[in-house]
Parts: sequence; C-alpha cells; structure tokens
Amino acid sequence: MQTVNANGSSIPALGFGTFRMPAADTLRMVPHVLKLGYRHVDTAQIYGNEAEVGEGIINSGVARGDIFLTTKVWVDNYRHDAFLASVDESLKKLKTDYVDLLLLHWPNDAVPLAEQIGALNAVHKAGKVRHVGVSNFNTALMAEAVKLSAAPLVTNQVEYHPYLDQSVVLDAARAAGMSVTSYYAMADGKVFDDSVIREIAAARGRTVAQIVLRWVVQEEGVIALSKTVGEARATENMAVFDFALSPDEVQAIHALAKPDGRIVDPQGLAPVWDAPRR
Repeated sequence: MQTVNANGSSIPALGFGTFRMPAADTLRMVPHVLKLGYRHVDTAQIYGNEAEVGEGIINSGVARGDIFLTTKVWVDNYRHDAFLASVDESLKKLKTDYVDLLLLHWPNDAVPLAEQIGALNAVHKAGKVRHVGVSNFNTALMAEAVKLSAAPLVTNQVEYHPYLDQSVVLDAARAAGMSVTSYYAMADGKVFDDSVIREIAAARGRTVAQIVLRWVVQEEGVIALSKTVGEARATENMAVFDFALSPDEVQAIHALAKPDGRIVDPQGLAPVWDAPRR
C-alpha cells in the first residue's frame, strides 16, 4: 500500500470510508477490507458507526498498530470540555486507547477556532490521538488553524472528484506540509456515466472506479477514501497501485472540472469556499 507522508505522519493513500454506512454493513465490511489489505479506516462521531468500526477492527484479526484509524469531532462538541469528553466517548466506542488521526469535521464559527485547536492539541498532548487535522476548511481557515496549532496539522479532508477543481486547496496544503484527503471521489456516482472516464477505463481494461481512485492517489500528497458495501467492489477498489495514468489521461480527467461541480455544501456548516481556478 502506497503511503502519503505529511508533517510527520505516514498515511495509507487509500482509505476505507464509512459515511452513511449502516451498522450491519459496517460490521461486515470493516473486517473484510482489513483482511484484503486495507490499512486505513475513516469514520466520524456524526456517522453513528464508531462502535461498529471498532468491533470490525477487532474482528478482523489485524493488529491495531497496523491500522491507521481516523475519526472526526462533530461541531456540537467544539467547546473545550465537551470536545475532550466526546473524544473519550469516541475512543470507548472504537475500543481503542488512541486514534491515528483526529479531525475537526466542519468549521463552526460559534466557537473560536483557537478554542477548537486548543482542545485538539490537548488530546494530542495526552496521547489520545497521534495526529491532528481538519476537514472541509477553506484555505483561510487552514492557514489560521496552522498558525494556532502547536501540533502539526497533517491533512484537510475535502470533497474532491473530477468535477471539482481543488487546486487552490491542494497548493495551500502542500505549502503547509499537509496532505489532502479526498471524499466523494465518485461524485455521488456521476463518474460512472462519464464518457471520458469510461473511455479511459475501457482502454486500460479497468473499472471506472479504479481510474478515478488512481487519478486521486497519483496526485502528489493526496489520499483517497473509497466506500462500498460490496466485497467484490472493495477488492477492485484496492487494485489501483499496479498501474499509472498517463499525463494526457490525468489532464483529460482534470478538464472535467466545472464551476458548479461541488456537491457537498450544507447550509450552516460550509465555509465560503475558495474559488476554483478552472
């Protein structure tokens, strides 16, 4: 498994995402993908499946120390004391005494960012989290968080797929020594009907999902989260490290970006996004 090194962390470049994954599917798929060779699992407090992720890790038979586990603190828990209590609750559900990466899930200007980062640093200093980062932050918030944090931030987890130009965020992350973690890589299923990607997949003898995941992980400093409730698809999604896309193929996929390509933009949570370059 390829890894991405960022500010002292070494993160498996392909992670298994569990967003909107029901309990039964989580209990079935987490041990399955870990047995396949996945070593990065992503969850969050708001997903409601941390307990099943923890049980799945135990049931996999894979040593906890070999797994890179990420969870995220929900915005309602950003006040310092609530933050610390919520992390303890997450660790209890996950059946572990630490997580490899803890993220602020979305911006929340009702709580000063300094207080959020202070709490993030407190659990890091206590050894409850190995690395810290943010999610769904624009570049201005990223820069502020970097300045406020004693512990280095290692990633910004954001929506990223062929229809959304995130080069501004990618450049800012690289300049700060951070990685970018891509969610919604399949653009909520839109990629499967895309003629450009389908043509590349056919020429390569690969699936559309494999082409998109390869496009993500081939980009410097970028990690892909893949989610599936199918065992066969999980196997296919992992097979993206034995080939490379050509520069022309990469550019053809980048060219699919649209000004209105963003899918995830929840009112009351989303910041003012950076304007795309294309």
